[in-house]
Amino acid sequence: MGKWLDAAKQWARSIKRDVVALWIAARDSRTPIVAKIVAGAVAAYALSPVDLIPDFVPVLGYLDDLLIVPLGILLAIRLIPQPLMAEFREMATQRAGRPVSRSGLIAIIAIWLIAAALCIWFARNLFFG
Repeated sequence: MGKWLDAAKQWARSIKRDVVALWIAARDSRTPIVAKIVAGAVAAYALSPVDLIPDFVPVLGYLDDLLIVPLGILLAIRLIPQPLMAEFREMATQRAGRPVSRSGLIAIIAIWLIAAALCIWFARNLFFG
């Protein structure tokens, strides 16, 4: 049981590192445009304090955390050239000890609010417009 738990902890640390690396990749000019879009979307979703499917929803609530996010990470990593991804992972490892940014939290919440407002606006125009 101990080996399994250690492997799970290591996997969780590598996922966390890769999410930060994808955030870095999305902002780097050397990253191909499609990879930037996928990496940015995956990192924003994974780092967001707001879940698309709340965890209290039976089965589906954990589906995004256990399946969608790791698959998105794998897709984004495949789109980024290996030498760049290795560099971004190193940068992410160096950033691991830094304090958490409250302005980053505010920015992510603002992005989600804007996205929700746009969805409501489009839906309103589509159905009542």
